Amino acid sequence: MKQIAWILLFFALFAQACAYTIKIKDGKTAFDQKQYATAIPFLKKEFKKAKSPAKQGKIAYMLGESYRLIGDGAEAVDWFAKAYAKSYGPDALKAQALALKQKGDYEMAMMAFQELGREIGSPYEYRREVNACQDAIDWKKTEKRRGITIERPDFNTSDNDYSPAIYKDGQLVFVSDRQTNTEDKKKYAWTNRRFADLVVLKDKQITPFDASLNTPANEGPLCFSQDFSELIFTRCDEEGEDAVHCRLFSCKWDGNKWSAPLPLPFQLEGTNYIHPALSKDENTLFFASDHKDGWGGYDLYFSERTNTGWSTPQLLSRIINSIGDDVFPTLDGDTLYFSSNYHGGMGGLDIFRSTRTGTNQWTPPKNLKSPLNSSGDDFGLIVTQTGNGKDFLKEGYLSSNRNGQDDILFFRKKAVIKPPVAKPKEIVYKNFLKVISLEKIYADPENPSSKVLGRKPLAEVQLNITPSTLEPIKTNEYGEYEFELDKDTDYTFSGSKEGYLTTSVTYSSKGFGQDPDNPVQHYELEMVLDKIFKNKEIRLENIYYDFNKSDIREDAKPSLDKLAAMLIKNPDIKIELASHTDCRGGEKYNRELSQKRAESAVAYLISKGIDATRLMAHGYGKSQPAVNCACSKCTEEEHQYNRRTTFKIL
Repeated sequence: MKQIAWILLFFALFAQACAYTIKIKDGKTAFDQKQYATAIPFLKKEFKKAKSPAKQGKIAYMLGESYRLIGDGAEAVDWFAKAYAKSYGPDALKAQALALKQKGDYEMAMMAFQELGREIGSPYEYRREVNACQDAIDWKKTEKRRGITIERPDFNTSDNDYSPAIYKDGQLVFVSDRQTNTEDKKKYAWTNRRFADLVVLKDKQITPFDASLNTPANEGPLCFSQDFSELIFTRCDEEGEDAVHCRLFSCKWDGNKWSAPLPLPFQLEGTNYIHPALSKDENTLFFASDHKDGWGGYDLYFSERTNTGWSTPQLLSRIINSIGDDVFPTLDGDTLYFSSNYHGGMGGLDIFRSTRTGTNQWTPPKNLKSPLNSSGDDFGLIVTQTGNGKDFLKEGYLSSNRNGQDDILFFRKKAVIKPPVAKPKEIVYKNFLKVISLEKIYADPENPSSKVLGRKPLAEVQLNITPSTLEPIKTNEYGEYEFELDKDTDYTFSGSKEGYLTTSVTYSSKGFGQDPDNPVQHYELEMVLDKIFKNKEIRLENIYYDFNKSDIREDAKPSLDKLAAMLIKNPDIKIELASHTDCRGGEKYNRELSQKRAESAVAYLISKGIDATRLMAHGYGKSQPAVNCACSKCTEEEHQYNRRTTFKIL
């Protein structure tokens, strides 16, 4: 995924992006601190001085990432190509392929994705990207037939302007990082750009929208009620020393000023809430969130207005939300526009359209194609006027970084006369789901802790479907099984195969609306089975302990919960759960501390219902480092990698 628009629009930042707590003396330090604009000149000098191809490859990859993250796609492509030429590996080729796609060089991107599939041993892994490149080529060839014109209004500058909303008297309110007053607002170290404010365009002049709403933090996408008496907007600010989070705030207009912004009450700590959109009757609020119970990444949610406030948010239908990021909802009556980086598009974020056919019932999303979408990020589309059907059908604005920075573009869809198409008297609606079983491809096939290069189909997996009247079935030689979905049904699929851990995935057909133009729809669900590696160390991610303590911290519980779920699905498995320290400190101290930590993890699993006879705790202290380095010369990164919690299947 790209790009400066993505970074600035999501504000999915870390505290390091805002702080200069470490003096920058080299490229890697700047890169690690997410000061990418600062890192580039350092890294270029270091690339020239590097003696070995391996070191040059690593530096070239960091340069490619730095250019990608500040929005310079052309330079990113060149540096990723250099990294791959210096044998940096599949990561460099993948980054190059994605950068080529986001640059709009679809032919070259397609070839790079195909080569990448061959290199990791699985054409399956990048088939979606290959197909998306071909679609983009076809859409570009036929874009003139759609009768859509795109203009870049003069109020855009070299700064970032995006996410417009219509305000009273035809004013346009949007988000911008431009300089709007004499005060020099602080900048991101990430991009060296200013933080974002809400601004308003009136009489060809752009000024701050409201001094009481703009703060040193990021103010983001917003929406108004129909009479402009209510405003809901995004604000992202630092929470504590090491996190930046976004929340939705509401204000009321009393005739003279906006009330103090109040956060919406349903928001949870540590979760981001962004991109609000109100329905026409103002009783439903749509927004995006990265809540842990979503389908993956950012998902779209809705909340209903009640007598006591806003209701607990609910996920939009699975037909809308994907395992990627689904964001920037806007509404035009019963038509929902949103952006996604997963549903199949031309670059980073593409704009899609879906129609509401009932309560949380939505038609399958349709890509708006070129020229509304591009190889860049396209998002925040609003319809400002519906035409008469003779001269034009719709016009409005959208946001895009296709020109290098985020701009607000004006579009008009002209009326295109199409010959009538005879429709069948009776339309039969059907939805099919293809379940695809996969296994991971490891850099070292015998080491489950080695890098995962991708996935490949796993044939003849036994599949149990709940609810279903079917007997257990086996997937075919391509790891696939396809069947027709029942309406409004929650499914659980359990996959098992000898030599692999049993796993399960869920899917829901609730909220699937009917589209007369496309009555038969096909969907896919991936299910990854983990190969059983007996007596091989498998690292548990995000298991950390406070200094000199063995208690299980809150941030360690999700990883242990996943391990408990795996053990429940595989009742014949016994494991050793181990804790390791870094090389610092005495042998006896480290061994005793690591033993206590391993026992704490085992106790936690027992509390989750795992039989104690299936679990063994072992503290190895510093006797088995994952990285062998002279203790006095180990980097902090190497120390951290050695401080780990692992398990082995016995």
